[in-house]
Amino acid sequence: MRIIVHSDINHCYAQIEEMLHPELRNVPMAVGGHEEMRHGIILAKNDMAKKYGISTAYTIREALKKCPELLVIPPHYDDYIYYTTKIKDIYREYTDQVESFGLDEAWIDLTNSTSLYGDGIALAKHIQDRVHDEIGINVSMGVSFNKIFAKMGSDLHKHRGFDVITEENYKEKMWPLPIEDLFYVGRRTAPKLRARGIGTIGDLATCRKAYIKSFLGKFGEYLWYFANGNDISGVNPLYDTIKSVGNGITTCKDMKTREDVVLVYTILCESIATRLKEQGLKGDVIKISLRDTDLRYFSRQHKIERATNVSREILKEVMHLVDTSFDYSHSLRSINACVAGLKEDHGFEQLSLFDDLHEHDVNKKIDETIDAIREKYGMNSVCRLNTLYDQELADFDPYSENIIHPVGYFR
Repeated sequence: MRIIVHSDINHCYAQIEEMLHPELRNVPMAVGGHEEMRHGIILAKNDMAKKYGISTAYTIREALKKCPELLVIPPHYDDYIYYTTKIKDIYREYTDQVESFGLDEAWIDLTNSTSLYGDGIALAKHIQDRVHDEIGINVSMGVSFNKIFAKMGSDLHKHRGFDVITEENYKEKMWPLPIEDLFYVGRRTAPKLRARGIGTIGDLATCRKAYIKSFLGKFGEYLWYFANGNDISGVNPLYDTIKSVGNGITTCKDMKTREDVVLVYTILCESIATRLKEQGLKGDVIKISLRDTDLRYFSRQHKIERATNVSREILKEVMHLVDTSFDYSHSLRSINACVAGLKEDHGFEQLSLFDDLHEHDVNKKIDETIDAIREKYGMNSVCRLNTLYDQELADFDPYSENIIHPVGYFR
């Protein structure tokens, strides 16, 4: 049997803050945006904040309504990257098969490690204890014969939980769980399943696969396999390779007009372009996602003819996607953009006879000049003119406050 472990650092950012500053354990605390401006969202919260019903992704305003005495501290990403890297370095002492799933989660394949260290389950528990004793951080672990059940096992019990899901007990442990607990069943998929009387993972597993596929398509077939423990995907450390570069934000107030959206996307696209150039990359797939004030969500993407890392070119394609997909009849709450289809930027490119070379060169030089000024004098030293008409909406720095999100399971 494969020994696949999934580790999850419980409320990662908040726990690292508590480890560095133990007094924070005695107050309701969250890591997020600016408390004074009530700007941004909750990225992580401690147990005392959780008792007030505060959840990750709440806006600061929503969180402070539930708990006026909530202490909101800004994120310290250098610390989070440092300690999560040290934790994963412990994992890598036992195997080179470690696949990151964001900063706080990872899959670990200990199958071949048993020949050196003995029983795989006991080894996983030993690794969990080492992380606590040496770093001072609690991780929950799920151990199973596949990645899906290992991930779900680590979610069963927080606060240093440890659960083992085997081929013999998975029906007993997994099947009674609500359908929402199955990995990749989201809030849009769950109602479709429940409307057809599928309320638990076991209900899904015992349905005919063809029936699930009939209304959920290929994705439904994947879920049916997951529910039945049929996941043979391997732990692959190469998935740490960058697949896309993007930024998004939940703004301090609603975006009601196209001008609002252009303002915010101008800042996001500049950050994306800067990060692409720093990594020597460019991309030819532009993606957006939008969420309105009723929490309705949609995303769009398209492929462009020539890969780019120029902010104005990215912004042009982003707004084309927005304008052809959204009618501005509802206010927007959060937006995201990203560039995928990445390739190395060697400093030269194949151009079409129909390309506007002058405009491309001008925009590229403007980007380089702005980046140079900001590197020397700070992010706020220069800005695009259109971002000045609403300085409250423009008051964020996606480059410095960039959040690393987990990559998707389906690649």
